[in-house]
Amino acid sequence: MTPAVIQLAAEAAERQSAEVTSFGARIAWVIGLAVFIAFVYWLMRQGWKWRGALQNDLPELPAAPDGLPAHRLALTGRYHGSTTAGQWLDRIVAHGLGVRSRVELTLTDVGLDVVRPGATDFFVPADQLRGARLDKGIAGKVLTEGGLLVVTWAHGDKLIDSGFRSDRAAEHAAWVEGISTLTTQNSSITTEGAER
Repeated sequence: MTPAVIQLAAEAAERQSAEVTSFGARIAWVIGLAVFIAFVYWLMRQGWKWRGALQNDLPELPAAPDGLPAHRLALTGRYHGSTTAGQWLDRIVAHGLGVRSRVELTLTDVGLDVVRPGATDFFVPADQLRGARLDKGIAGKVLTEGGLLVVTWAHGDKLIDSGFRSDRAAEHAAWVEGISTLTTQNSSITTEGAER
């Protein structure tokens, strides 16, 4: 080997063994990133609270009456959230309606009982049901076409869409038909009563 080659090899070895990492700078970056992530989560939580404060005019959710009649339909699955009817991205978070959870849904002649373990249960009286449809999405959840059961109901002066997904998606069509039948029966009873 010539002295020039030995010199180049020594310089290359010296460059490879130079200190690459400054641990002080790396620790500062990690701490800075952790603070930034915590700040973003704090902003998200503040936004959630702010949205709930804007929706504080929504009345308390009704509870199921004692002694519900026999059920027409029942399912277990997931509750994906509620939105203002017709506006699938306008999530409602007041009274726990924005909290996703497991759900046990029961349709009876007097209404829809929504039991959510770990979240607020609520009841939709039959005269407040406005219909049901199969859809593909609701705020924060998008599925294949017809993969979501969306129930429209009135609460106070607001129409609400609530999204559910059964553990057995084939049940969704029966739910749309059952809720439509119940709302038709209630509207005919209301119309007959108004005529008298």
